[in-house]
Amino acid sequence: MISENVRSALFVPATRPERIPKAVATGADRVIVDLEDAVSQALKDQARDNLNRYLSENPGARVLVRINAPRHPAHAADLDVCRRHAGVVGILFPKAEEAAQIAIAARTGKPVWPIIESARGLARLPEIAEAEGVERLSFGSLDLGLDLNLKTGSPAAEQVLSHARYAVLLATRSAGLAPALDGVYPSIQDTEGLHASVQFARDMGFGGALCIHPAQVAVIHQAMKPDAQELDWARRVANVARSGEGVFVLDDMMIDAPVIERANAILMRAKG
Repeated sequence: MISENVRSALFVPATRPERIPKAVATGADRVIVDLEDAVSQALKDQARDNLNRYLSENPGARVLVRINAPRHPAHAADLDVCRRHAGVVGILFPKAEEAAQIAIAARTGKPVWPIIESARGLARLPEIAEAEGVERLSFGSLDLGLDLNLKTGSPAAEQVLSHARYAVLLATRSAGLAPALDGVYPSIQDTEGLHASVQFARDMGFGGALCIHPAQVAVIHQAMKPDAQELDWARRVANVARSGEGVFVLDDMMIDAPVIERANAILMRAKG
């Protein structure tokens, strides 16, 4: 599995290119220039022109781009801009529903991050995850909830979304992809809710989360870290493991290779 650590991916609308350097300055692991949901239909061409100009004038920039969905008239033009610029380091692919769609995007030579945000996408998740060019999956909980007619925030909706997250995690592991990203948390002011949401996703096995506001980046990074008790345990396991013993007992618990691997993963997460 790819192990690159991406805890946060921050959206910035392509209609506001002056915000791209500010988004980079937040310390987000990735910045996503958005041509899709954050851009009105009337401004699609302008947004793409803004992105093209920004990348031409800033050859050192490194961004992901969320293109418009396959059935949108701007889809092909968005892909063309991504293909032409080395500064585009990945394509966030919305409404991913078919492996064939991913294959077309992969011809740009850019890694593809499909967003699973529809019933069709969820049903075809294994083939999407296995498609050539896919680097990691992301989860679009808001759009998926709308597509499935879920009542936002209800226990029933959260149960369904947890099942969907499990499917994303299973497909990620089966296809050997980089850790998946959870969807955005829409309430910008609710930092406690964001922290709890990201910790929940972290404990499920997600590598991080998409986000929509610079203030969310630090909260996500903090939430992704292991707590003090977990970190202390991992350090003690690693210290004993360095002695060369393959199997040992710590805190009345048998420690073997899989447990040592888990401890090392926790230590890696703490470095973030």
